[in-house]
Amino acid sequence: MKADHLKVERYLKTARGQIDGILKMMEDDRYCIDISTQLMATIGLLKKANNEILAAHMRSCVLEAVDEENREEKIEEMVKVIDKLAQ
Repeated sequence: MKADHLKVERYLKTARGQIDGILKMMEDDRYCIDISTQLMATIGLLKKANNEILAAHMRSCVLEAVDEENREEKIEEMVKVIDKLAQ
């Protein structure tokens, strides 16, 4: 993986902490909107981590594949990922 490991790790560890907090909120029977707000914040962090990984992939693996025989395969991989993101 060519992404900035420290940045991605920070996003993921923060998301893990938020998930632990959300579980505690549920145990404490907290207000639904407060739980939803924390879930959306966690989703945002996971999206940032994913974007970092995908951007690094495009800058390295996909760019390298442009001059190689497997470029169609790399392009198809990205098309599938973009389709998933669009859903």
